[in-house]
Amino acid sequence: MKSVRESSKKAQAAAPQAWAYPPSDDEPRDLAPVVGGNLRRLRMRRGLSLEKLAQKSGVSRAMLGQIELGQSAPTINVLWKIARALDVTFATLIQAREAGGTTVLKKAQAKVLASQDARFSSRALFPFDGPRRAEFYELRLAPRATEVADAHAPGTVENLVVAEGQLELVVGKETHRLDAGDAIVFEADVPHAYGNAGAKECVMYLVMTYAEQT
Repeated sequence: MKSVRESSKKAQAAAPQAWAYPPSDDEPRDLAPVVGGNLRRLRMRRGLSLEKLAQKSGVSRAMLGQIELGQSAPTINVLWKIARALDVTFATLIQAREAGGTTVLKKAQAKVLASQDARFSSRALFPFDGPRRAEFYELRLAPRATEVADAHAPGTVENLVVAEGQLELVVGKETHRLDAGDAIVFEADVPHAYGNAGAKECVMYLVMTYAEQT
């Protein structure tokens, strides 16, 4: 098997898929602050300035700024333009965080995303109930497989533990080899790649934390 670093130069990460948040029964009547907070979170997570998002969406920079501050209630047409530019569903922009309670996430109903060759999968272990700074995933990487990840938004941190198998992780110019039980914390705002040089599936658990927005 080629090294992860060599493979990562040729491999392409799978295109991201959008997850829909189901509408809640207690959706707030005033969506302006909800949409504003979601828009800022999504824009920063993608590393887009207001100017760049304006160019991608066709919505003026001034309007985007007003929406983020909760000073303007955007029309449906404007929301669709923003959603398309950010590659998210319409519901993602208008979903408010639900308050408290207990949520059970059944394995059979899990949200799972797979790479184009189906050799890497990511299962969300958290509910899609609104904006959050930390996300929890189960990752599975097939034997002799490599998955390349682009740099995340500035300030993004990954805390990963290997539950089964072996992992070769390339972060920027550094290479780390981890066995079952080993854990690593790294800044994920640089390109990185996960490689499985072993003969069995590698199972990992990942907590991804995003920079706090001010």
